[in-house]
Amino acid sequence: MELLRNLLRNSLSKPVTRLYPFEAREPFAGNRGMLEMNPENCSFCGVCAKRCPTNAITVIRKPTKTWSFQPHQCIVCGYCIEVCPKDSITMNKNHRGPTF
Repeated sequence: MELLRNLLRNSLSKPVTRLYPFEAREPFAGNRGMLEMNPENCSFCGVCAKRCPTNAITVIRKPTKTWSFQPHQCIVCGYCIEVCPKDSITMNKNHRGPTF
């Protein structure tokens, strides 16, 4: 009897879950999100790489002016965003993965 009651209640009510790709959830307050970098603004000073606690960011200033980012090492602490003098690193509230 309990099983039948549960079956009827679940079949006649609205589903608890969302259809994810079609119904995206709004980010929570205080959500960190993901990092985004604008390489046009970057001066390759390396301050973000020095401040990163997991060494997820590597900046090579001379001779090529390149940077690399290891997304699986990043803990999204936001220290790199705080110390960037050119504001070339920002935080996006969506969780689609890093865009470096």
